[in-house]
Amino acid sequence: MAPITEVEGRRLALSNLDKVLYPATGFTKGEVLHYYATVAGVLLPHLRDRPLSFLRYPDGPDGQVFFTKNVPPGTPEWVVTGEVPRSAGPARMVLVQDLPSLMWAANLVTEFHTPQWPAGAPGEADRIVFDLDPGAPATVADCCRVALWLRDRLAADGIAAYAKTSGSKGLHLLAAVRDATGEQTSAYAKALAVEAEQAVPGLALHRMTRSLRPGKVFVDWSQNAARKTTAAPYTLRARQEPTVSTPVTWEEVARGAEGERLEFRAPDITARVRDLGDLLAPLLDTERAHELP
Repeated sequence: MAPITEVEGRRLALSNLDKVLYPATGFTKGEVLHYYATVAGVLLPHLRDRPLSFLRYPDGPDGQVFFTKNVPPGTPEWVVTGEVPRSAGPARMVLVQDLPSLMWAANLVTEFHTPQWPAGAPGEADRIVFDLDPGAPATVADCCRVALWLRDRLAADGIAAYAKTSGSKGLHLLAAVRDATGEQTSAYAKALAVEAEQAVPGLALHRMTRSLRPGKVFVDWSQNAARKTTAAPYTLRARQEPTVSTPVTWEEVARGAEGERLEFRAPDITARVRDLGDLLAPLLDTERAHELP
């Protein structure tokens, strides 16, 4: 029988705590749950009021990996859910609003993915994102070079960008926006991706064509579409090691462009948060949100 744990007055059955989920390091499910409890203070503000897509990997990255978008069977009645529009009709999705909900969801063994809009305003984007994906032999160092160009280009339009590792191969750039739709943010992001391809020739690429991607950094602007989601800050990823989508400073990005390692694992994050705070906290400040040009 799974042990029962009480979290802020909610009773949770946490199962298979000794199960190894990350075979390269022996990182267990119990350690996954401990990680999420430790970083909840910085993670929850980035999840709250956003309908979540779960990328589940209950048997680790070598087992079945699958998306769950609708409210899973057996979801406790105290977990908040919300109705979201879809082309096939409205659906209900989970909103992780508090620590008990976070620990319940983490017990499912999942990555957390969020859209660029809040549940209460599905037609209104409050984020813009660029997903920089390197095609081998390009690396995260090449992503950093493209990210620095995009940072400066966004700044020229009065938009402050912030960076995080994807937790996989690449880098994510995010900025807070207001008074914009997903169509508008997608169009603006695509325009900048096209500019990047021209400004950083031979490295940046705005087209999804796979045959063009080896040795290039794909500037994925399509993540801004209302139907798309992106790995949330601080989420663990379904990799061989417990890598985390980690906020980074622009100084770290600059050093990454010179080849310095830019990859973080769950055991690294507590000290980073203690020393640096939440580097993406400005995204949560509506006063810092920018209109698109």
